[in-house]
Amino acid sequence: MILLHGDGDPTTPEGLRAIYAPPRLPWLRVNMVSSLDGAATGPDGRSGTVNNTVDVEVFHALRDLADVVLVGAGTAAAETYEAKGTPIVIVSRRGRIPDDLRGSEPGSVRLATVAEAPGLAAARDELGEENVYVTGAVEVDLSALLTRLHEEGLRHVLCEGGPSLLGTLLEAGLVDELCHTITPKLLAGSSPRIVTAPPIEVPVSLGSLIEHDGTLLGRWLL
Repeated sequence: MILLHGDGDPTTPEGLRAIYAPPRLPWLRVNMVSSLDGAATGPDGRSGTVNNTVDVEVFHALRDLADVVLVGAGTAAAETYEAKGTPIVIVSRRGRIPDDLRGSEPGSVRLATVAEAPGLAAARDELGEENVYVTGAVEVDLSALLTRLHEEGLRHVLCEGGPSLLGTLLEAGLVDELCHTITPKLLAGSSPRIVTAPPIEVPVSLGSLIEHDGTLLGRWLL
């Protein structure tokens, strides 16, 4: 790995963690990947077919640094998430828990949903009432959710998408940092971009930029 912008040594696990250490707490970081032509998913609808080895290395470094992972239910299902290590909070208006996350250790999987969610009662039975956050009537109030997480000591939040959840967070002005990997491939097709939202302009500044065999890994501060 070569550091093109910023300070630090990305060639060691410790150095990489230092580059990505949050400058303050609380901190909401979003991690996304796309191809050179902007595809956030491959033909199979998964970001796992867009990323590569160095992106996975940074992915795990970011998880190790985080207190909690925030992810949309659709993304968690498509990417076949597993409950390992860092606790996961699923965001779902319907109260949906992806099948691969059912039966996990208590507290390792949590749900953010709404009062009118059809799956609310079942989710409470599955996860325990203390692990289900109801933060709105028909839409998940992400600001209120973050406040709840901070109150529980989960102050470094890592969001892993998908594009719709990132769009909602950006519209609400809640994102502190976007980590964006661009892999050296062209996919064409009709894959979504990393953000799905109405037109919005969000100024960013470059925090750091790493290059490895044509892959660019940027930290963008909002």
